Amino acid sequence: MRAMILREPRPISEAPLELADLPVPRPGPGEVQLRVRACGLCHTDLHIVEGELPLPKRPIVPGHQLVGVVEALGPGVRRLREGDRVGVPWLHQTCGTCPACRRGAENLCENARFTGYHVDGGYAEAAVVPEAFAHPIPDGSPDLDAAPLLCAGIIGYRALRVAEVRPGERLGLFGFGASAHIAIQVARYWGCEVSVFTRGAEHRRLAAALGAAWVGGGEEAPAGALDRAVLFAPAGRLLPFALRAVRRGGTVAIAAIYLDRVPEFDYDLLYGERTVRSVTAATRRDGEELLGLAPRIPIRTEVEAFPLTEANVALRRLKEGGLRGAGVLAIAPLAPRSEMDLAKIQFGGLEPEK
Repeated sequence: MRAMILREPRPISEAPLELADLPVPRPGPGEVQLRVRACGLCHTDLHIVEGELPLPKRPIVPGHQLVGVVEALGPGVRRLREGDRVGVPWLHQTCGTCPACRRGAENLCENARFTGYHVDGGYAEAAVVPEAFAHPIPDGSPDLDAAPLLCAGIIGYRALRVAEVRPGERLGLFGFGASAHIAIQVARYWGCEVSVFTRGAEHRRLAAALGAAWVGGGEEAPAGALDRAVLFAPAGRLLPFALRAVRRGGTVAIAAIYLDRVPEFDYDLLYGERTVRSVTAATRRDGEELLGLAPRIPIRTEVEAFPLTEANVALRRLKEGGLRGAGVLAIAPLAPRSEMDLAKIQFGGLEPEK
């Protein structure tokens, strides 16, 4: 099978991912083998490729937003069947026995293993996943559209939960990439008034199209205090601005696996019972809830598709903020969809909520 592998972390400008021909992985007990159709791109992939996260396995096939079709079953598989279409998120497997797992916080399992980090991921034509950690993909959600839901969507949804967003509140989103453009749709479905802080002109246009009440730069102040805020950008310097934007008793959730240096700031920004919380991975329940909610909203993902062999180009575009919405590798023939150019898929007919 073809796969893009990382042997040694290097800046994405040096094209560190190499095209390789690897053996097709075989499923073990409780596992299924997938024919990968699409895999979303994530900032975590960049942190892995560029060495900002220590690699537990080398070489590694990155990618943790896989959509694929089950082609083979390992011993003991009961829930899935050949031909089922499933999604694979960041969380590959947990121990199931530690205190965190027993209390339902499997995202905090110290023995967790992650897709595209501890085990080979979706920048390949085939992959293996434990049956218990694969999510059935709802009918009517094409492969390209579903891929970003499996990390960007799930993490965005969990970030809203961690920030304790309630229906009708005023919410701020700092950064407007793949996660934020899904999170805003959930928040608008809940009747929230959303302010978006982002630099890119295209991101600002998309935020407005998705119903943002206010759009500005990361260091600008919206009219009125926010109840909650989510920091999606991996920029520590924005945390003081997010804290300044929320009211007393408000919460800022940091939805980044990597955050650069947080500057020194006055205690006054925390005083007044403001809360800062981090988002660590996600649970299977988060995925089930988000995928169940997606067709009811309905969530529309804006994606830009790339061939598998252009993974370096796509990640460089992601780093430079050149993607509008979410980047996705189109790895195999995709599920039928309307006549659109797969090289640049745009929203069609989506109007801002009134």
